[in-house]
Amino acid sequence: MTQTMVLGIDIGGTNTKYGLVDNNGQIHIQGSISTIGHAGPGAFVTALHAEIQKVAGGIKITGIGVGAPNGNINTGEIIFAPNMPWRGIIPLAKLLETAFGVPTILTNDANAAAIGEMKFGAAKGIKDFILVTLGTGVGSGFVANGQLIYGHDGFAGELGHMIAIRNGRICGCGRKGCLEAYTSATGIVKTAHEWLEAGKESTLSKSATITSEGIYKAAVAGDAMAIDLLGYTGSILGMTLADAVAVTSPEAIIFFGGLAQAGDLLLGHVKNHLEANLLNIYQNKIKILPSALPGSDSAILGAAALVNN
Repeated sequence: MTQTMVLGIDIGGTNTKYGLVDNNGQIHIQGSISTIGHAGPGAFVTALHAEIQKVAGGIKITGIGVGAPNGNINTGEIIFAPNMPWRGIIPLAKLLETAFGVPTILTNDANAAAIGEMKFGAAKGIKDFILVTLGTGVGSGFVANGQLIYGHDGFAGELGHMIAIRNGRICGCGRKGCLEAYTSATGIVKTAHEWLEAGKESTLSKSATITSEGIYKAAVAGDAMAIDLLGYTGSILGMTLADAVAVTSPEAIIFFGGLAQAGDLLLGHVKNHLEANLLNIYQNKIKILPSALPGSDSAILGAAALVNN
């Protein structure tokens, strides 16, 4: 008997991860391809289709769910995503439907991760929470009363593009001082370069290429500047989240993505600066939680759940 599954896809600025998911939320096959290095979105979809055909075997794919930066659930398009290799408006759902011949639903990548956490992870049983993704950019999904907030145009919940520092660093979106420009993996690396250029001493100065992972490792090894970098980044994130809390009054804020793996070296500062800047009616009520799902499972499962709902 042919197995039927949903293809869940998590598209990032650098890599695209996928998983074949059954109706019980179990990922049976998963893998990844590079998002970059293709002639365009059409060539990317062709490469992804070839990869899935190779690994799927006899599994029949009945639908596709996709999480992507600036993915709009209303139109199925990626719209002006600043951290993607493709510019403008990309009709990705239509391209995937043409290639695979099955219905495709696309949403913002952080919204997909929020659905995954709500159904299978740290937000199971929580009706009001914010999911924050810390990767190449900063994404977020806002859930209130058990429902994702999409807004009238599908673009609600862009925490990464709230202004954290007035007239600050230029963000990839073109605005100045966005949270993403400081607290993403890209942002913390920019801060590291600025501090080194200003004369701060660090073992990071010996690195040919500074990465967010390298900063974390240096901090674990006791590098004072790396420890301060995580503290500074956590302080900006915590203060900005204190403003976001006033909008939806979440029970929890859940962190997902590479930079979130820094644990208390980052999230401890987030918690402290969140509490210090909250309106008193919200204080000591909000849990700070890491994702309860491994790797990109949250985003893959959430994307698949768009179809499996």
